[in-house]
Amino acid sequence: MMDRNGFSLDRRGLQTSQEYLASLRDGREVWINGERVEDVTEHPAFRNAALMNARFYDALHDPKLRDKLTVEIDGAPGLRCHRFFQAPRTVEEQVAARDAIAETARLSYGWMGRTPDFKGAWIGTFGPNRDLYGEYAENATRWYNFSRERLPFINHAVVNPPVDRNQDPNTSNVFVRVDEETADGLYISGAKVVATGAALTQYTFVAHYNVMYQDKKYSPIFMIPTGAKGVKLICRTSYEQAVSKNGSPFDYPLSSRMDENDCILIFDRAFVPWQDVFMYGVEMSNSFIQKSGFFGRTLMHGCTRLAVKMDFICGLFLKAVEICGTRDFQGVQGAVGEAIALRHMLWGLSDSMAYRTENWNEEFLLPNLESALAYRATAGDAYSRVINLIRKTVASGLIYLPSHAKDFLNPEVRPFLDQYARGSNGIDAEERAKTLKLLWDAIGTEFGSRHELYEVNYSGSYEKSRLDTLHIASHSGRTEQMRALAEQCMAEYDLNGWTAPDFKKAYAAR
Repeated sequence: MMDRNGFSLDRRGLQTSQEYLASLRDGREVWINGERVEDVTEHPAFRNAALMNARFYDALHDPKLRDKLTVEIDGAPGLRCHRFFQAPRTVEEQVAARDAIAETARLSYGWMGRTPDFKGAWIGTFGPNRDLYGEYAENATRWYNFSRERLPFINHAVVNPPVDRNQDPNTSNVFVRVDEETADGLYISGAKVVATGAALTQYTFVAHYNVMYQDKKYSPIFMIPTGAKGVKLICRTSYEQAVSKNGSPFDYPLSSRMDENDCILIFDRAFVPWQDVFMYGVEMSNSFIQKSGFFGRTLMHGCTRLAVKMDFICGLFLKAVEICGTRDFQGVQGAVGEAIALRHMLWGLSDSMAYRTENWNEEFLLPNLESALAYRATAGDAYSRVINLIRKTVASGLIYLPSHAKDFLNPEVRPFLDQYARGSNGIDAEERAKTLKLLWDAIGTEFGSRHELYEVNYSGSYEKSRLDTLHIASHSGRTEQMRALAEQCMAEYDLNGWTAPDFKKAYAAR
């Protein structure tokens, strides 16, 4: 039996890359450059990114990676799931899930943030927290089990578009809402932002973030196949397609295959059967963010993936200063050292989230929330700082490059490149160009600029990440503890001198 997305519901076990790619040929409505895409697996805007996602499914079946990435499903002998999709009961299980996230991230060198394992941050809470979903608890349990067993590629869309945010959200004709409620399900219209990578997913999970509704019609939280009738994806410019026309893998090794196209996700009376609804009602949906359990898990995934990405960027930075002949300059060493320190910080926060567990729903664990909030508030600035260090340090080395790989293949030009565009320390011109073009693609191209914007806004509003940290610290009593420590110090003296008993005694004896 197939679902509305052409995904096999009969076969058991983790899907293969072939199944994944075949499922994308479902007639989904994807628009780019004014045209509807017939097949995303063949279109130059999406085909290489689709292959990168297929690499993930191949890894699940690789005997060398099997135990790192997967674990046997509870109560289902012989079936395995990605470790992050099964809620952990012990510190060891949570650390193993974190390590599986890191191993998955290395498949794309940390550059793809919405890989199929990402939604484990959300789906992994559905089973243990099923009671949160009230009358829809069975739906949550079914999706928890189905996702562990088959690992569908699930997108998410939880943020309202940047349209009329200054107006009452309960009157919007833009935000997601119920057009009609029937005995069979809901007809949904409205839009969400930003549906990163949605054109290559199999389902989309739709919820709400940072908004409180009073009107029930705006409250549904649900799952819908990407290829369902009425689901429309209007994509931004494709970096992959642009470089396929103007460059080569040698010139744009990241842009050409790591572009997770962001799109405007629109529902035009799309039908959602009751079996795919998780919440419907303002009291339920307004509590989702606070009570779902996904928050810390999402940030642990994001931090770990960014830490892998920083490994990659720092490695390129080290190679670049060697190529430029500046690796022994003290200022350059300081810049590289600072970048590595920021890399260490992210790995330390990832470790802290994984090892410093918090009890949840009696028998399960969540990542440490304070460490997650620290990552959320500092990661964007840390990433921008490293990018700026590279720009300052590698400088013109990022520009002193031929336009295309074809220049090296031209016998008239090649001798001049070999002489004048070679690297330092015995590195030839081809290797120098290959390294620095990769670094430029990481930080200087449109792809690279989008990634800086992505990391700065990865987990929501820059301001909100700081406000949430303050509010949660206040609610947990942490701010009172910090204030009490400062006041304890102030209580040890006054205008007349020391009030602390040990100091008063010592001074009285003099």
